[in-house]
Amino acid sequence: MPLAQYDCEPFTHDGITHDVFHRGTGPCVLVAPEIPGITPTVASFADEIVAAGMSVAIASLFGTPGAPSTPRRAIRVIAKACVSREFHVLATQDSSPATDWLRALACDLHTRHGGPGVGFVGMCFTGGFGLAMLLDDTVIAPVLSQPSLPFAIGGSRRRSSGLNDSELAAVAEKVEAGCAVLGFRYNLDPLVPAERFETLRAVLGPNFIGEDLPADSKQQHSVLTEHLAPSALATTLAFLARRLEVAPA
Repeated sequence: MPLAQYDCEPFTHDGITHDVFHRGTGPCVLVAPEIPGITPTVASFADEIVAAGMSVAIASLFGTPGAPSTPRRAIRVIAKACVSREFHVLATQDSSPATDWLRALACDLHTRHGGPGVGFVGMCFTGGFGLAMLLDDTVIAPVLSQPSLPFAIGGSRRRSSGLNDSELAAVAEKVEAGCAVLGFRYNLDPLVPAERFETLRAVLGPNFIGEDLPADSKQQHSVLTEHLAPSALATTLAFLARRLEVAPA
């Protein structure tokens, strides 16, 4: 069972409740999984965070926790998520309401686990959420793994960061003050256009560490899970440990 060593408890904010899976001690990293949810490979990634000396909390935003990823399950989950009021999948400049819930959870995790702040890892559907998480001072180590929203249909969506102008300006100010942002995409991935990283480099400057990983095909997408890039995993763990002031395991 991929989540057998995790404690599960609900977290509610503003009338929205999701289960959260906890494991480990020390400063916390909040993981927002990709479609179709907390798969065994997402749990394995979270296990690596714990092994690196941090605690981890995985938010179950959709899908069946522990179930493997299949095309049929992914289609069913994404269809449901697309009509949910929590996710703005078509907006070009509007952060998802789900990030309000995630920021509240991050504050709770910081209170419980201590440390200088909270790390955040978003993947695919949640990949860009790390930017909106910076609107709260609690999150100090955001990782954007294959940020796929808004869907790359048309030039404006391909270039979009997923934030409106005022939100992006606030994030840029925090990043300029020293809060680095780590991002990954496979260079052939049509779901994460190169223009999106170009926007982030232009707005956030050198503190946006965006890595375009070499891919063998357009099917490579899930950098930290299903199509794991070991170098990206090592970079992510080192980034989180450094920002959260955790000694290397």
